[in-house]
Amino acid sequence: MTSITDIITAGTPTDTGFTATVPTSWLQGRTAYGGLSSALALHAAQACEPDLPPLRSAQVAFIGPLSGDITVTATKLRRGRNAAFLQSDIVSEAGLGYRATFVFMSDQQSRIDLNARQSSDRHPPAADAKLYTGPPEFFTGNFDFYDYKDGLGDAEWLRWGRLRERDGLDPMVELMAIADALPPAALKLLGKQLVPISSLTWIVNLLTPAPTTTDGWWLLSAKSDYARNGCSSQTMTIWNAQGEPIAEGMQSVAIFA
Repeated sequence: MTSITDIITAGTPTDTGFTATVPTSWLQGRTAYGGLSSALALHAAQACEPDLPPLRSAQVAFIGPLSGDITVTATKLRRGRNAAFLQSDIVSEAGLGYRATFVFMSDQQSRIDLNARQSSDRHPPAADAKLYTGPPEFFTGNFDFYDYKDGLGDAEWLRWGRLRERDGLDPMVELMAIADALPPAALKLLGKQLVPISSLTWIVNLLTPAPTTTDGWWLLSAKSDYARNGCSSQTMTIWNAQGEPIAEGMQSVAIFA
């Protein structure tokens, strides 16, 4: 098993980022798993500027397939007194495959104090719980999973997940790596039928400047309330092992069925 830390460590630094190789064990069909691409892109962005404040938001476009040898670059778009905007691109032999804008911002004093996010009362899997992982030739082989099946909507997933190898990862990089680990929610409407899918765009908003959990477990949710004409829109939430909401997002997915 090749961990994300292994991929980063084996990479070659460049003036604007680094070059690396995507192992076949991190592929999702013909392209790199989106969480891996986001983790590598964030790592490059964090190294682009000194003393960055915490990550607050990521806006991602999955432009084309990425595999084999890749080049990851990061560019400062703007840095003001409070916020820094950085762009990360990933290119492979097939051309530009990924672009993200990362927004870093420090806590600010504010008269507004609203937290209506729903906590979770679900507990991480017990030590003797029956976990599952994917095949070693697919990206899911890098994770442990535990699914909930009862009480969910027709196009809804709720799953505990954790990276099997996460030592040495920045907490935000780890979170981006796990955040995209669910299948598209609308895919559940097709049962066990396998069809081509492609994530198009993804936005993630962080609800904490320092994500933490216990034993690597994160509770992942994806819900779709619209899937028509080959395009699905879904909302996503991540909780830590203590039931605290850590991130929320939205994703657009092309489903060729």
